Amino acid sequence: MGAAALVAAGLVAGSTVHSSRATAADGLDDPQDLAWLVGDHHVHTVYSHDAKYLQSHLLDKAQEFGVDVIAFTEHSNWGHANMGGALNSQRDIAAARLARPGLLIFQGLEWYIPAAEHATVLVAPGPNEARILRQFELLWDGKLNGWEKPAPGSNQAAEWEPKAGEAIKWLAGQKKAGFIDDVVVLANHPSRLGIDSPHEMRAWRDAAPEIVIGMEGAPGAQASAVSAFANAASQRGEYENAPSEFSFKGFPAEAYKTRGGFDWVTSVVGGLWDSMLAEGKPFWITSNSDNHLTAKDTMRIGDYPTGDGWDNGASLNNFNRAGRRPDPVEAGTPQNGSDFWPGQFSRTHIGADSRDYLEVMAAMRAGRMWVDHGHLIDGLDVRVRPVGHSGPGMAMGSTLSVAPGTDVELIIIIKAASKANPNGTVPHLAHVDIIKGLVTGPVADRDNFTAPNTKVAERIDTSGRTGEIVLKRTFANVIEPFYLRLRGSDGKRSGVGPLGADVDPQGPIPHGAGEGDPWADTWFYANPIFIDIKENSPIT
Repeated sequence: MGAAALVAAGLVAGSTVHSSRATAADGLDDPQDLAWLVGDHHVHTVYSHDAKYLQSHLLDKAQEFGVDVIAFTEHSNWGHANMGGALNSQRDIAAARLARPGLLIFQGLEWYIPAAEHATVLVAPGPNEARILRQFELLWDGKLNGWEKPAPGSNQAAEWEPKAGEAIKWLAGQKKAGFIDDVVVLANHPSRLGIDSPHEMRAWRDAAPEIVIGMEGAPGAQASAVSAFANAASQRGEYENAPSEFSFKGFPAEAYKTRGGFDWVTSVVGGLWDSMLAEGKPFWITSNSDNHLTAKDTMRIGDYPTGDGWDNGASLNNFNRAGRRPDPVEAGTPQNGSDFWPGQFSRTHIGADSRDYLEVMAAMRAGRMWVDHGHLIDGLDVRVRPVGHSGPGMAMGSTLSVAPGTDVELIIIIKAASKANPNGTVPHLAHVDIIKGLVTGPVADRDNFTAPNTKVAERIDTSGRTGEIVLKRTFANVIEPFYLRLRGSDGKRSGVGPLGADVDPQGPIPHGAGEGDPWADTWFYANPIFIDIKENSPIT
């Protein structure tokens, strides 16, 4: 984009400085000395009916790959709720917290949302963490209560969809009553089956915005297309589905595939995520391993007892009887699996005030998070501030309020990858894209999934740059509320986005047969910063 075009877009490159009366003041700066922690909020163990590993094995791997924060989110099942799964998992976690004080270990749940897909439910450590999860799954789980996959527009959908909002409000009530210190919910793999409609996602958010804070921007199962048993149909994230009778009818066929490994909801500029951000309401993204079965690992699922009442093999009935799967057994040959270890490929970076459970949850709620695949970059800090203000500015997830006509500066500080990733290569960041969207307020149609005022404002070439990369841009004379978010990639695969070249000329694209090597197409995404316009703001 040339200089004239940058000015026309309200975006001025480099070190251009405009006069400003802004001085250091409350509401202009977030803390600069944040503790950036690597997290994975979606991991399964033998306490899930379809997973394989002991907690200790996963914790070893998490620490090997630099994870600071991990959550064990077992599937809702009768064995988990009623045969000791939740309570025994909690005992293991409590022991691990004592043995590994440098690692923050959450207990959570993968909730089957009534009438929809899954979600992470994450509770703060405390005496009631297992009790609240068990009670929640028995009262509100869609699978256990028979509230799964209604046809859109059916009587079942009308009855079951509101139960999700009731469940979220119930969690908020438990926090308010002091039964638990904190709880957050994130929608998991939202477009995998196409059954998370836009109006449902908005309903979950609005039921308790302090509880439902966002979604997986990228699903786990990123090794699906390179697993031991991959085939031509294998897709990153195990997004190998098509529209069904249960799917939201408005979603296009392309919604069922990831783009650069990221969910369609996240990766389409001007799409569903942007349509929610354009309402001016927070809704953040994360990334995680969703580890069940690690690709090409040589351990097999352990053996259940045989005989009286036991099925042959690793059946759900056996799981529900035992409350867990048996310990895995070394097989000596690669086994089936689509996942990476926690922190091996997918990472969520959380900017907490300190290394503390409640501070991590507060940072997640605040949106101080960015995500990457393949260890693409070592660090990222994104800030906005009025031009001339000397403080660090407002960070990801925050809102900067200024008077009309203020010049606003965007500061991006990237630490380029400095060492080989777990694949044995040093990643190189090829570009950073600045995405700008207007905040236009609530939508009339809650099934809307487009944001016509959002587009890529600029692509910045970073190829060949190492060490600390500092980028500054100025948005001059701002008169409308807007948000800014970033993405970047290794530059190996891109194409015109679904909404056209004027919106996204070089965005992530789905992969074809044999093109699903996740290490060959890696991206980072940052959560947005909002710029609000206040007529009476002292900042001009």
